Amino acid sequence: MIRINELQLPLDHPTEALRPAIVARLKINDAELRDFTVFKRSYDARKKNSEITFVYILDVELSNEASVLKRFAKDHNIRPAPDTAYYPVAQAPTALNERPLVIGFGPCGLFAALTLAQMGFKPIVLERGRDVRSRTKDTWALWRNKVLSPESNVQFGEGGAGLFSDGKLYSQIKDPKFYGRKVMHEFVRAGAPEEIMFVSKPHIGTFRLTGVVSSMREEIKALGGEVRFDSRVTDFLISDGRIEGVQLADGEELRSRYVVLALGHSARDTFRKLHERGVYVEAKPFAIGFRIEHPQSLIDTARLGKYAGHPQLGAADYKLVHHASNGRAVYSFCMCPGGMVVAATSEPGRVVTNGMSQYSRNERNANAGIVVGIHPEQDFPGGPLAGVELQEQLESRAFELGGSDYCAPGQLVGDFIRARASSSLGEVQPSYQPGVLLGDLAAALPAYAIEAIREALPAFGKQIRGFDRQDAVLTGIETRTSSPVRIKRDNISLQSLNTRGLYPAGEGAGYAGGILSAGVDGIKIAEAVATAMLADRQT
Repeated sequence: MIRINELQLPLDHPTEALRPAIVARLKINDAELRDFTVFKRSYDARKKNSEITFVYILDVELSNEASVLKRFAKDHNIRPAPDTAYYPVAQAPTALNERPLVIGFGPCGLFAALTLAQMGFKPIVLERGRDVRSRTKDTWALWRNKVLSPESNVQFGEGGAGLFSDGKLYSQIKDPKFYGRKVMHEFVRAGAPEEIMFVSKPHIGTFRLTGVVSSMREEIKALGGEVRFDSRVTDFLISDGRIEGVQLADGEELRSRYVVLALGHSARDTFRKLHERGVYVEAKPFAIGFRIEHPQSLIDTARLGKYAGHPQLGAADYKLVHHASNGRAVYSFCMCPGGMVVAATSEPGRVVTNGMSQYSRNERNANAGIVVGIHPEQDFPGGPLAGVELQEQLESRAFELGGSDYCAPGQLVGDFIRARASSSLGEVQPSYQPGVLLGDLAAALPAYAIEAIREALPAFGKQIRGFDRQDAVLTGIETRTSSPVRIKRDNISLQSLNTRGLYPAGEGAGYAGGILSAGVDGIKIAEAVATAMLADRQT
């Protein structure tokens, strides 16, 4: 195969235009082109007054590849295509009696379990929450009726926190082995749209993702794996620096010397238990802030100009950064085009926000987190769990500011910038359910964060006209941007630094951020577990 980079075609080109474009680019006869696939399709809309074109990366099969490569030897946009196929690192022997445990069934746990199952290791998955259908009902109970289920919500349950999000499947991680392609491929096999394999910013959307996740769960079970819901791990059985198994909330003990910790970033009780049991945990940086909402049409016009609303481009997104004069970095986080702000708490008496979109991305508002980076040494000294404690304090305060009934505190952007309380909404209607109580958000975050965001919003308005409009809505608070802890692991074996057989993984352990990177980390961990199980069996 040969890879062609930077092949441009007009935005409205027909599908059949690709083949003659390849033939012309390579200066070959049509008969020499056996087949081709689109590896990636993107567009550049940074210059709104110029024509937007699609830019392709294509993998092509020719009858005379060697001669074509020789002819274009000095053209860096025509090169041999890399092998992006996935090759399992191991296969479990039929007589292998021990089974690995996977704690957590978010994107990381899902791919760790799926990859282990595909290699024949028959994992047992322990998920504290409920299956995806039941979990959806529980989540809607909070959004519509202010009834929280602490074990089944936006954070806990099949699919993890990524299920109730935009379903974004892009990341900036280094991926030399193309594990991200396996993540995409497995999603497509399970029912995700095929376009996620090649569009530049793929997404699935929450409701479509629910069916995909349940299909993948059934494959794990068909391959001999086991998935247990309502199975909260309450203790870890550790002897002489080695994991021996876990204890569940109902008192049952499960023995295994290979345990994957795919906890997610909100398993605070489990973080505390790990620390209590002596597993090495350290505090790590994360970010805090608010959700901001604008009309999606405003973002489309600002980002796409005359192409706003073009069906091939869909709802526009953005990514913003501002370095405030007080030394803080303020940036947009988890931008959800055509989406909604959702209640994302997992604990009674606390309020947390998150963003979510459906596959269509056709809701009225665009939303994103506007967050400030914070650091253990500077902002929450006091030990490995100090970040957890800070999150809890801020979320409890947000609950009070919202009226102590799971409504969220809110404020108009113009009022926030001018440091005055809001009392009525403008054109922008907040999407957060159960509801928003307007007031003054200055009490919701530390003073340094408020100061930095107040400075950043007008700066963002210079990049996106109208971003700092008076009636854009801020909703509080955003605290679970990433895990406040890192459960450190060895870079080679991927095991805990001081607990053999324990494999910290994904967002909760501080090694991923988002669905794609969490899935990739799950695959890496599965390979490490499989390799270790076979090596230990031979000794």
